[in-house]
Amino acid sequence: MTSLTGLAGPDHPSARQQQRNAYRRRRTLRRVAAGTISSIVVLTLAAWFITQAPGWPRVREVYFSADHARESFPAILDAFWLNVRLFLTVEALVLPLALLVAVIRVIPSAAMAPFKFLAAAYTDIFRGIPTILIVMLVGFGFPALGMAGVPTSLFWLGVIALTLSYGAYVAEVLRAGILSIHPTQWAAGRALGLSYGQTLVRVILPQAIRNVTPPLMNDFVSLQKDTALVSVIGLVEALRAAQVYQATTFNVTSMCVAAVFFIVVTIPLARFTDWLTIRSMRRQGGR
Repeated sequence: MTSLTGLAGPDHPSARQQQRNAYRRRRTLRRVAAGTISSIVVLTLAAWFITQAPGWPRVREVYFSADHARESFPAILDAFWLNVRLFLTVEALVLPLALLVAVIRVIPSAAMAPFKFLAAAYTDIFRGIPTILIVMLVGFGFPALGMAGVPTSLFWLGVIALTLSYGAYVAEVLRAGILSIHPTQWAAGRALGLSYGQTLVRVILPQAIRNVTPPLMNDFVSLQKDTALVSVIGLVEALRAAQVYQATTFNVTSMCVAAVFFIVVTIPLARFTDWLTIRSMRRQGGR
């Protein structure tokens, strides 16, 4: 009987495969080393040029003062939690709203014509208006209506404004994902005896959402930054807290501290988005 222990496989790669793996590891290490060294050199040169500028001492004192950074940090940290709560609340509301709008726009039913018109008008209007204007219109306009049931909390007014704005963008991303699914997927679902709604929910939407996850994450990265826009209606979030400190000290370091808070949140989201994009490309390439 022939022994199987000498056969190559996933757990026992052949000598040639081991050589390939070793070469790939060396190539990866060389690329990482070259990238790291070049990045260090470029950043060092940039730092040297900046610090040699005649106005650098004044810029360092106004924008990067360690004392002002320490003093402004606690207030900005407390205010930044409002940005985080806004982001999480709006994200939870945007997804169902956008999905509803996207589904309405793709349903091929004559009876849905009025709703399709309203959905198209919503996406066109709210994608065309700058987000800061939507925040101001909702934040100042809704309370002025004086209607019963209309929220007067600045937090919820900010949530409504950002949800309306980003709901339009995300709806178009989801609609593009639905339309990108090949018609044969619809036909396959119907051939299996599924209704139109069942085919949409069980076959089309899972594929569509998976395909558009990277651009959706990009929208949420932008949403995290745009939570600062609610400061125009009086909410004391990180940007407003930094502005208050800057107005009392005439030092801009607090604004840089606020910027660091946003960077700390958005960079991991951006890297996660890159990872999702690469994974999606590899999956499609393996089909």
